Order: sequence, then structure tokens, then C-alpha cells
Amino acid sequence: MSADEPGRPPMRESAKQEPARKGPEPSGVDLARVALRAAKEAARARGEAAQQKKQARRVGLRSGARADGRDPMALGSAINRLITERGWETPAAVGGVMGRWPQIVGEDVAKHCVPERYDEDERVLVVRCDSTAWATNLRLLAPTLVARLNEDLGHGSVRVIKVQGPGGSPRRYGPLRAPGSTGPGDTYG
Repeated sequence: MSADEPGRPPMRESAKQEPARKGPEPSGVDLARVALRAAKEAARARGEAAQQKKQARRVGLRSGARADGRDPMALGSAINRLITERGWETPAAVGGVMGRWPQIVGEDVAKHCVPERYDEDERVLVVRCDSTAWATNLRLLAPTLVARLNEDLGHGSVRVIKVQGPGGSPRRYGPLRAPGSTGPGDTYG
């Protein structure tokens, strides 16, 4: 009998390729095992394809067909992008200088003089010293420090260093105060 005979179902492609077996045809249990094995192989193939898609997505990390602003990015890249978009390059660079102050001015000066703030509009760096002697010393070093800072930050980032003396407690009046005394900074100025 051939597969094209009437009354007999047509043979599948896989059955046509296999040579005809001699002996009894597989029973219901054997057919179930064959079907289960085929289903497992198909599921494994689908799982491998899904895994490959996930890995491809991880590599691209895109929200859609094309890259756009919503795509995930590294934290450093996101911060750099924000700094550039907002025009914060100079204040961020000066903030970095304030963190590296001891390396820029030296350990000895850094122990006694601390940068307080940076005025971006006037390009002035305000530095507070713990004594009038160190304030005078820093005033003498100011042109050298301005040149060193501009090397580090870019030309013209700092125009002037404004030096402030020690900040004393607010003026108090009482029996142990001399009239007209301003506290520890009264010799500065």
C-alpha cells in the first residue's frame, strides 16, 4: 500500500524520509514518548532563541528601534551629559579643585587656608585663612595660585583669589571685652 491510497492518511514528511520498519507499529505509549521527545526539543529550541534575544537586547540596551534619550546609560555618562547640558563645566571643575586643594597649594598652606566658594560670574575664588599671617602669606601667593588654577581648569576660569582672614565669633559685649574689639580678626584688614 502506498501513502496515496484511498482510506489511508497521507504520510508526514519525516515519515517519508525514514525507511520503513519491519515489525509491529509503535503502540500508544511509544507514540506518546516520541511526541514528548519532539515537544521537549521544540521547547529547548524556543528557549535558546529567547535567550539569544535577551543577550542581544542587553548588548544594545535600547528602548526601541533607535537609540534615544530614554535608553539606559552608565551613571558617569549620565552625570557628564547633565553637566554639559546645563553648562556646569566650570563650577564642576572648580568643585574638583576644592576637593584637591591640598595637592594644588601644598599640605602646609592647605592646613591653614580653605577655599569657601566660587563666584562663577566674576570668576572669583574666596579663600578663608585661620590667621592674619596666613592671610597675608596667601595674598602674596595669589598670582601664582591663579596661574596654577587656570592651568588646571582652563584659561580664565579664576581671575582673582579673594583672601579672607579668620572669622571670629560675633561681637559680644560684656565685662571681659575691650570697647571696640572685634575678636581674633581685629588685626586683619
